[in-house]
Amino acid sequence: MPQSAELDALERTRLAHLVARRIDAADAIHAPDFVIVTPSGHAWTKAEYLGGIASGDINYRRFEPIGAIDVMVDGGLAVLRYRSAIEVGVNGREPAPLSAWHLDCYRRTADGWQIRWSQATALT
Repeated sequence: MPQSAELDALERTRLAHLVARRIDAADAIHAPDFVIVTPSGHAWTKAEYLGGIASGDINYRRFEPIGAIDVMVDGGLAVLRYRSAIEVGVNGREPAPLSAWHLDCYRRTADGWQIRWSQATALT
């Protein structure tokens, strides 16, 4: 399987794990030093992000790419860019729809690809 197809499938799997709250499976895909910058500009560590999903403080009902995921691979680094459709509630708020652009940076490790940085920008 070409690396771009492998990374596309991995990102789709990662998003499905987040929605289904499969934290152990999601943990393996997220690097120990993972950081996400949310559409509201908050930076969350891996522990904050996956812990929030596990506790229900971050409640995804939907998180999926809309259309193709553009993948650029250079050696042990990869950048993924795509639009998404999300339904998410944070800190007890009812999940609401959100459309966003995503820019995700993966790096190859001895165990395979892991996401290191994720940046989401809300579409208005």
